[in-house]
Amino acid sequence: MLVAIDGPAGAGKSTVAKALAHELGFTYLDSGAMYRCVALTGLERGGGVLPEQPGALRALALAAAIEFVADDAEGAPSRVLLDSRDVSDRIRTPEVSEAASVVAAEEGVREALVAKQRALIAQGDWVAEGRDIGTVVAPDAELKVFLTADAGERARRRAAELGADAATVLAEQTMRDERDSTRAHSPLQAAPDAITLDTSGLTVEEVVGRIAALVPGS
Repeated sequence: MLVAIDGPAGAGKSTVAKALAHELGFTYLDSGAMYRCVALTGLERGGGVLPEQPGALRALALAAAIEFVADDAEGAPSRVLLDSRDVSDRIRTPEVSEAASVVAAEEGVREALVAKQRALIAQGDWVAEGRDIGTVVAPDAELKVFLTADAGERARRRAAELGADAATVLAEQTMRDERDSTRAHSPLQAAPDAITLDTSGLTVEEVVGRIAALVPGS
């Protein structure tokens, strides 16, 4: 069984997907963390600048050994290892977030990471979240949910998470939404058969409860 959760930044995908996986006893896959890992590698090797050579980012994506490991008693994957190095916190910085959006627009990177994601979810029960799970990675997922929220609320959530200025986050979010939704490869969009859920004004528990109620046999 696969529950695919897609949506823009700040819609609550990661928090909801992780909580839902715990609720259902499924394994959680944060696909965005994989793009962040490639972005981090690119920034580190480029001295803070992503490599511009043709195929360079694709090569990094192909070579990256990315693992999701549990660090709590419930077994919910919550630490990210890149080539055996814990980068869970490092990949959440603003510079890596911005670079990840650029990296995700590269066709070669997406092909490499989609293959890795499909290999991970080939067996077992999963809650996978990202921006193209239901449209590209797993179009045959049994349940597809597209989370969204008011742009202002998404920015406030993200700002609170990062300890940043909400207006600055909103400006950056607007640019990222535009880039993600208009990119040539795997643009951010809801799958035709996805259930759209606006999380504005809802608690995490309420969102998780609504999605869990849609899972057959839950």
